[in-house]
Amino acid sequence: MLVEKQVSLQPYNSFGIAARAELLARIGHPSDLLGLMAQPEWGTSAHFILGGGSNLVITGDVSGLVLKVEIPGRCLVEESPKGWLVEAGAGENWHDFVAWTLEQGWPGLENLALIPGTVGAAPVQNIGAYGVELQDRFHSLDAIDLDSGRGFTLDAAQCGFGYRDSVFKHAPSDARSMGLAGRALITRVRFWLPRPWKPVLGYLDLQRRMEETGIRHPDARQVFDWVVAIRRAKLPDPAVIGNAGSFFKNPTVTPEQCADIIARDPRVVHYPMPDGSVKLAAGWLIDACGWKGKTLGHAGVYEKQALVLVNRGTPESPCTGGEVMTLARAIQTSVYERFGIRLEPEPVVL
Repeated sequence: MLVEKQVSLQPYNSFGIAARAELLARIGHPSDLLGLMAQPEWGTSAHFILGGGSNLVITGDVSGLVLKVEIPGRCLVEESPKGWLVEAGAGENWHDFVAWTLEQGWPGLENLALIPGTVGAAPVQNIGAYGVELQDRFHSLDAIDLDSGRGFTLDAAQCGFGYRDSVFKHAPSDARSMGLAGRALITRVRFWLPRPWKPVLGYLDLQRRMEETGIRHPDARQVFDWVVAIRRAKLPDPAVIGNAGSFFKNPTVTPEQCADIIARDPRVVHYPMPDGSVKLAAGWLIDACGWKGKTLGHAGVYEKQALVLVNRGTPESPCTGGEVMTLARAIQTSVYERFGIRLEPEPVVL
C-alpha cells in the first residue's frame, strides 16, 4: 500500500495546529494494516494511531509512521425484543453514526450527539456527555495487536473504562499488563441499545429545554436536537475556530473538599456522584479564575465556554502546540492556587 511522506497534519487535527508526519498510511481495511506489518521496516518504525484528531494537541512534527484510521461501515448485527446491537467501522464519523442510528429507529446514543471524532476513538476516551458515557452503551470491539498482527475482541470489562479513560490510554507495565496504549489499533466497535428506550434528562441544560419548550416527555430525536443545539451554542465549530473540545476533565473531590470550596465560593457548580464523590465543573473553576476570553500567544480561552481552548493564530502566524500547552499550564496553576484543585487535560499531547 502507499505510504505518503512528509504529510501535513493540519487538516487532520481539529485544533488546526501546523505539523507534519514523517510517514503516513491510510488504514481503510484491516488488511491494509496487516500489509504494512509484513514489511521488514515495520518493527523498527515508531507508529502513532490517528483517528479524527479531535482530542489531540500536536507539539511538533511527528517522526515515524502515522496510522490514519479510515475503516468505514455501519450495520445492524442483531435485533431482539431486548434491544439492538449495532456496529460501525473505526473510521466512521461519530456524530454521523449517532444520527444514522436514530434514522434507523434505534435510539440510545442521542445524548452523545455532536461529539467530534471517530467511532474508533470513542472507546479510547470513553466519551461522555449529558449523563451518558460510551461505556453505558458499549458492547464490544475488534482490534489488531500491533506486535503480532493478531486480531482480538474486548468486552466492556476488558476495556477498563473509567472517566475519560480506558485500557487504550495506559502503557503496559509488564508483559502481563492489559495496558494497550500504542499496542492495538481498533477496527470495529459494537453498541447495545436496549429496549424499552428511556431518556436520560438529568442534566440541567436538558431540564431547561424541557421547561422552555413545555415538552415533558421528549422522544429520542427531540433529545438529539436539544443536545445538538446546546453544544452548538456553547462550543465553537472546529471548522471555524480550531479547538479540541473540552480541554480539561471535570475533577472529582470528596464531599468534605466540596464543602470547603462552597464555604469559600457558594456559586461553585457541582454534581453529586453515585459513589459519594462530587464532580466539579472545570469550566466554572477556570471562569472563576478570570480566564474566559483571555489569550496567551496564539492560544486562547473561548469566550462562551471557559473549558474550551481555541486557536487564535492566522495563516501568517499560526498557533503552535507549545502555545496551547503554555496556556493550559497557566490555567492549571491559577485553579490550583485558588481552589487547591489540579485540573487534568483531556487531549492526547503528542
